[in-house]
Amino acid sequence: MAGELNKLSDRKLKGLHGIPASKIEFYADGAGLSAKVTKAGGISWVFTYRLDGQKLHRLTLGRYPDMSLREARSSRDKCRQWLASGKDPKHQLALTTQETLKPVTVQEAIEYWIREYAEENRANVERHKAELRKHIYPYIGKMALADCETRYWLDCFDRMKKKTPVAAGYVFQMCKQALKFCRVRRYAVSTALEDLSIPDVGKKQAKKDRVLKDKEVGRLWAAISSGDVFLPYYTNLLRITTLFGCRTQEARLSEWAEWDMEAWVWTVPKAHSKGGEKIVRPVPEAMRSFIEILHDETKSSGYLLGVVKNSEAVSQWGRSVYKKLGHSEPWTLHDLRRTLATHMNNMGIAPHVVEQLLGHSMPGVMAIYNRSLYLPEKLDALNKWYDRLELLAGNHQNVVLLTVAPLKMPA
Repeated sequence: MAGELNKLSDRKLKGLHGIPASKIEFYADGAGLSAKVTKAGGISWVFTYRLDGQKLHRLTLGRYPDMSLREARSSRDKCRQWLASGKDPKHQLALTTQETLKPVTVQEAIEYWIREYAEENRANVERHKAELRKHIYPYIGKMALADCETRYWLDCFDRMKKKTPVAAGYVFQMCKQALKFCRVRRYAVSTALEDLSIPDVGKKQAKKDRVLKDKEVGRLWAAISSGDVFLPYYTNLLRITTLFGCRTQEARLSEWAEWDMEAWVWTVPKAHSKGGEKIVRPVPEAMRSFIEILHDETKSSGYLLGVVKNSEAVSQWGRSVYKKLGHSEPWTLHDLRRTLATHMNNMGIAPHVVEQLLGHSMPGVMAIYNRSLYLPEKLDALNKWYDRLELLAGNHQNVVLLTVAPLKMPA
């Protein structure tokens, strides 16, 4: 009944608190909650209940005024929910208190950052998780964050640095950001990594400048066009990344829902974009029949490439492609983006169109005021790039291939 609930008031409690009495008294608030007043005038909150119709139990929830009337009622409601589920409030309250007092571990802190930030804002979040599971969690994951001193972190990074110094720096940056995120949000506090920088734990990623030459691009596109040099998955992946200049993960994670086969536009969603913004690319006319055939082959999976392969496996495979093609200088799948940008610039494509195709953010106020998608310009650029690839691969007859000289700026 509504009248049986919330009988007490703050005014009543203040009048009882600290006032000596001749005996212990219980003042009911309703639904099992009472204020127990001692002879000395101390007040504690008591929840009275029966479990399975057996003897009466009394459970102390807290002391007034440390636990307010509102908080006591909230605890009472929680106890009643436990009872309704067949659980003993005494045991459940003990478990809850223990969980609250338990210190946050290294793994819990990092996973909080992943859940609350990285999953929405980091494109390579699955790679992050894999690195952490391999290099951090097995060694210090269960350690209380507050107890995890700098030396324990350095043990992890030093272990990585021996084989993969660049990866060690990458994981360090990730962990440092995670700890700062937790600290700012008051979830957990640690400054163990604050005084460290990448050179302390590994190496920075070397600035790359590898661009495939005309002959190398031609051999690559010829191998893709033949369809018998690589496995079908990787042939299709190479065709998409080489032509569009997209990041590997944009193709690897691409779903058919991203492809408008009437307007012939591919929209990479924010979740798959490194910069956190969607990327819109038109599909070149000569590529549309390929996309239609691929759609028939893989549409049942929902994914452009039919399956989603692990990012590390794809990257590792990509590092060996140059050998298979007989190229003397190594290159990676990511170098295909730089190759597209360089060749398009040499072909006279406007830099802002190239940057938009790559999915780069526009600088300064342009990012705020210029919302144009430049679809006609992008389509023209990709059509020209496709024709260039066909020329380099020798797929055109009766065409003389001229060397494109880099544009020189006037002195």
